[in-house]
Amino acid sequence: MPITATAAPAPDPMGADRTLTPEILGPAPLTPETIAHLEERARHVRLETIRLIAIAKVGHYSSTFSCAELFATLYYDAMRLRHGEPRWPDRDRFLMGKGHAAVGLYPLLADWGFFPKELLDGYTRLGNPLGDHPDMTKVPGVDFSSGSIGHALSAGLGMVMGGRMTGRRFDVYVMLGDGEMQEGQVWEAAMAAAHQKAGNLIAIVDRNGYQLDGQVDEVMGIEPLAGKWRAFGWEVHEVDGHDVAALATLFRRLKQDKARARPACVIARTLKGKGVGYMEREAGWHLGYLAPEDEAAAIAEIMGQPASPAIPREAAAQGDAR
Repeated sequence: MPITATAAPAPDPMGADRTLTPEILGPAPLTPETIAHLEERARHVRLETIRLIAIAKVGHYSSTFSCAELFATLYYDAMRLRHGEPRWPDRDRFLMGKGHAAVGLYPLLADWGFFPKELLDGYTRLGNPLGDHPDMTKVPGVDFSSGSIGHALSAGLGMVMGGRMTGRRFDVYVMLGDGEMQEGQVWEAAMAAAHQKAGNLIAIVDRNGYQLDGQVDEVMGIEPLAGKWRAFGWEVHEVDGHDVAALATLFRRLKQDKARARPACVIARTLKGKGVGYMEREAGWHLGYLAPEDEAAAIAEIMGQPASPAIPREAAAQGDAR
């Protein structure tokens, strides 16, 4: 069933009025404390992903782990949002082509007060609005219902154009899987965005190298990826997708560049399953379920404790591309 946001705004997760930054006051300095906070939020994404999938009994671990730092940096440093106001008209928008990673996004939306945190405890259960893929008609804070790969960039461009028509300028961030680069509609949208001079559209490619059926470049090669985006008229940046300091620095620079007419593409080099060693080494964790002893070992490793010497079972792989 649809849910509504909490009525009374709670303190901002970043401890500041995010409606004033960075456009009006400029971003706060990127301090060691800020970096540590972003790293902690990425760790929170991974831990909550494990907890929620334990409720569902199956889910997308490695696809979510590869973009945990991206989630954290966007929602706690880059994006312009208001706590408790998921429908604020001037908010920045976020869309995911790789909608199967929504399990890592929901905890952040709850942290922003967009819906009660208690709903997380019923993830995917009958009557609960939080499903394996995000539904904008049911979950406040979700800007686009995704799951069918390839459509998010087109929708993101539509939001940019809609904002232009109504006199609003907000940034639109669209996260895409690298396997999603094999979809023709992505490149139609890329061509249109450059033509429309959609400077406030930012595509983020989670370049973790794998999709459902194996290595992306073996299924269908996508390189030279940066060159292709440039050829379509985009400004392109490549970055370590697990380095929150590098991500925050880049996103802040893009946010401050109001003169940019070209849309920007951020190619984030990531590792699928990042944070849990055996998931980083085994492609089968695109979709799976952790037995209790494997769950405990994964949590320990994410928390920086000694990894378990046990060899985990192979996970079943099925579902969507990247």
